[in-house]
Amino acid sequence: MGQGGEPRRAQAYDGELGAAVARAQEGDEEAFAVAYRLVQPGLLGYVRGLVGDDAEDVASEAWLEIARDLGRFRGDGAGFRGWTATIARHRALDHLRRRRVRPQAATLEQDVLELPGPYSTHDQALEFMTTERALDLVRRLPRDQAEAVLLRVVVGLDGPAAARVLGKRPGAVRTAAYRGLKRLARQLDEEARGGAAER
Repeated sequence: MGQGGEPRRAQAYDGELGAAVARAQEGDEEAFAVAYRLVQPGLLGYVRGLVGDDAEDVASEAWLEIARDLGRFRGDGAGFRGWTATIARHRALDHLRRRRVRPQAATLEQDVLELPGPYSTHDQALEFMTTERALDLVRRLPRDQAEAVLLRVVVGLDGPAAARVLGKRPGAVRTAAYRGLKRLARQLDEEARGGAAER
């Protein structure tokens, strides 16, 4: 963790991100692409933790809104990460509300099932499995803990920024993230002991 509890990775990118956002607001498309590359992995992980398999669609909707409203954004790189997380959260909650009202299709078309994936290497598959496993564990947490963990760890927001996204006090978010991480540690420990007992 960096100063103030913010992950070092996020701190390192915030200067570059702030500069890219400023240039993107002036119409520099390449700068917008830089901002997207810096923010998208964490944002997608956060949205995946909220909506599961529909994360890419929801994140795409969020990026459309981000691009549309970019001129109204005021702030630095860290502020931009928080702003994008707020927009993504709103799109995710809208998606979850629609999904409750509208029934889901039960099966996929066979044509879609037979399409090759964009990546096929062992390392990418392993990374995907571990990421999916981690997000699955986070989704099992109570919602306030899951969102706090995702915003703090995956998106890389500090406590006050995560609190603004969730509309809560920073102390409440820090507590929820702490409890969520403790619960995750217990789950992983229990699974490790269970796996060792099976050997």
